[in-house]
Amino acid sequence: MNTVPLKIALIHDWLVVYTGSERVVEQILRIYPQADLFSLVEFLPEDQRAFIQGKPVQTSFLQKLPFARRHFRQYLPLMPLAIEQFDLSGYDLVISSSHAVAKGVLTGPNQLHLSYIHSPIRYAWDMQTEYLRESHLQRGPKSWLARVLLHYLRLWDSRTLDGVEAVASNSKFIARRIWKVYRREAQVIYPPVDVSQFGYCPLKEDYYLAVARMVPYKKIGLIVEAFAGMPDRRLVVIGEGPELAQIRRMATPNITLLGYQPNEVVVKSMQRARAYVFAAQEDFGITPLEAQACGTPVIAYGEGGVAETVRGLDQPEPTGVFFQQQTPASLRAAVEQFEASREKISPLACRANAERFAPERFRAEFSNFVTENWQQFQRQFER
Repeated sequence: MNTVPLKIALIHDWLVVYTGSERVVEQILRIYPQADLFSLVEFLPEDQRAFIQGKPVQTSFLQKLPFARRHFRQYLPLMPLAIEQFDLSGYDLVISSSHAVAKGVLTGPNQLHLSYIHSPIRYAWDMQTEYLRESHLQRGPKSWLARVLLHYLRLWDSRTLDGVEAVASNSKFIARRIWKVYRREAQVIYPPVDVSQFGYCPLKEDYYLAVARMVPYKKIGLIVEAFAGMPDRRLVVIGEGPELAQIRRMATPNITLLGYQPNEVVVKSMQRARAYVFAAQEDFGITPLEAQACGTPVIAYGEGGVAETVRGLDQPEPTGVFFQQQTPASLRAAVEQFEASREKISPLACRANAERFAPERFRAEFSNFVTENWQQFQRQFER
């Protein structure tokens, strides 16, 4: 029995920037350096290409369509068709890293398809209403066209899991969404967090920190509004995006908006912050773990993946405080609770908690996931 597949294909939705899901791709390539890499489009900046380890990327016909570099997401209606055009017939094992359509690649009965699902397509399922509202598509002909498109995308998306033998997810939160949408069990394998890049620092200064793109779902406006009501608490915000101008208008003298900052400034800011503030509902949420790696406690909205990566005050060796509503008042109450309970949260406990999510752990768990499913798949042919 072969314990390792002979030929491996790795498919990711699109490669345009190095963020959370691309870190998963990076570690899978470290486990299986022989894998060939596929993606709908590849427009990685030169300074972010190192994680694909010099591999050529086989792309779809979307790569050559007009304005694809900046507006490839506008080709969503063509993505199911595009992902199905990859010829993977020569591979023993197909691994899809999917937050949109990658899991829809076509495979045959003698091929094992394993999918690491970062999330079901958010804007097609439970977040459709929010997507339509933020895209100003609530009324009119364009709204109905978008609704029809999303309807057919859901039908296609539901079918794609029929061709996947086993599923992994990046959190229990996403595993529940996978069950709700597809009625499939998913093995939770938490994404890798490179804690080695975030040095431990037990010395803290008198400011709170938030780091995120200024987009609606990150809820930076909520954080700024909350701290505007606490003039004795200092807040530092790092990030840029379409909401930056609006948030600047909301900022009070105790709030400092730094805009975009290089990674070394982000790390130093995390190391020295009194606490890291996180108000989004994320599938997993890497930045709260990066803050904990620095020895910095987290004040977070208690829904989504962050509820699995931060230890609340009701747990042994807590690393943060949760608030239960995405409102300024709820966040302000959490800040006061944190101040009253600071001595219960040690920087060492924060660091130790973050180390549980190091890349070595991801590689070991994902390798076991592949090996066990490959061996089970091969046994089917021995009967």
